[in-house]
Amino acid sequence: MKFDLKKLKSFMPEESQQRVWSELKSMFQQKPLQTVRDACTVWSEAKSFESHSIIGNPVFNALGLHRFRVKTAADLAQKRRHYLAQFIDAEDVAQFQENGFILKENFLADEEFQKLKHELLNTQFDTRETLQGDTVTRRMALDDKALKRVPVTKALLERLDWQHLINYVGSFKVQPMYYVQVILSHVRKARPDPQTSLHSDTFHPSVKAWLFLSDVAEDQGPFVYVPGSHKVNDARLAWEHNTALGINAKTHAMTRRGSFRVSEDELKTMGYGTPQAFAVKSNTLVIADTYGFHARGKSSGESMRIELWAYARRNPFLPWVGLNPLSLPVVNRRLVPLYWKSLDFLEQKYQRNNPWKNVGQRIATDPAVIRSK
Repeated sequence: MKFDLKKLKSFMPEESQQRVWSELKSMFQQKPLQTVRDACTVWSEAKSFESHSIIGNPVFNALGLHRFRVKTAADLAQKRRHYLAQFIDAEDVAQFQENGFILKENFLADEEFQKLKHELLNTQFDTRETLQGDTVTRRMALDDKALKRVPVTKALLERLDWQHLINYVGSFKVQPMYYVQVILSHVRKARPDPQTSLHSDTFHPSVKAWLFLSDVAEDQGPFVYVPGSHKVNDARLAWEHNTALGINAKTHAMTRRGSFRVSEDELKTMGYGTPQAFAVKSNTLVIADTYGFHARGKSSGESMRIELWAYARRNPFLPWVGLNPLSLPVVNRRLVPLYWKSLDFLEQKYQRNNPWKNVGQRIATDPAVIRSK
């Protein structure tokens, strides 16, 4: 906690420090355990404005807490990427710095890709599904047990060029969670998929990767990204600050939880360009910093998008690139099952809704199992 309070003081002028101490004192008197807990996680990846008493505190945010977290995380990520750039091609570095993503068509040799595709589309995996609006997202675990049955996929995930690209975009030597991901659009009549709204995943750089196993048309729910929106400029910082100050009970639920939604007019005020839809051929790899604004494109009808998908996020305030506890063999081979079991435990023990429902062993092209809440 001592470290956290020093951080709070370091970016505030002298005249503001009394307000900080007064607010912290009041919070501690009312909820001492929560205040101590939250003070210890301010300098972590914690992002929720509705469940974190300090991150969501209007006094601290009026003094610039959220803006400071965004700027500090971006600066540290740039320094880490400067080091990691030596491991990838200069052209990939330039593409990322300009756009916030790296796109590689025909990433694998055709014979290798066909073998990988056959493995991933014809093997049963432990599977979870979640239903949002009219869309089901299916994730199929590529843990150590599963990878033993798909050797071509395992070899790809162990390739250094693959790992270096993900590390660079993620700004760390990350240990991703890997899945076969399937997006099934229009599985029922309901409100639109909320993931079709442009948003930033969190306040700091993070990485997601898609190796598309099927062609994706522009009207079949493609990945959408706003080129250059990973860059933190003065207008973006002002927007982050004002959005944080404006959060209330009527604000979009995902924004309240730290994944800010954005309008196209707001994009213009920040100096960003037009959203780009990735209508791509199979065997296209996209690795993106999901601090940049992105979304799932709208689908005009029923569709199925299938991809090898990777996700990783680390504490953005760490200055080093390595020393990742998730890279320990006892952990990294079981990341997805451990994650799913933790969600199950929280639901059973504390009645916290687990949106990822276990649907057993499935293959990627199966129809959606979860069709209603």
